[in-house]
Amino acid sequence: MSTNTPDPRLADISVTHNPQRSRYEILDGDTVVGHADYRPGEGTRRVFVHTEVDENYGGLGLAGRLVKFALDDVAAAGGRIVPVCPYVAKYVAEHHDYDTIVDRPEGTHET
Repeated sequence: MSTNTPDPRLADISVTHNPQRSRYEILDGDTVVGHADYRPGEGTRRVFVHTEVDENYGGLGLAGRLVKFALDDVAAAGGRIVPVCPYVAKYVAEHHDYDTIVDRPEGTHET
């Protein structure tokens, strides 16, 4: 089996912002299979509080794809990111493109 063959579960994947639910969603067709939840913060801040992807889609990189989309959307709108969610915090620590728009949550320090 070729390692270059895309996983068929990725065929209908898309990512969208659902501001009515204060979250970004990753969909398989019309079915939400993951989400990155936020709450509005002070000013232009979005406080990311939780990220999850359906376990049936594990190992496909969908959480990273979802978070990248969300952070890029915030950046494009001139907003700021507060990574309370452990996954988002790890993502921004490993992807320095966002360094200039990250505000650390209260009571945390960079290591």
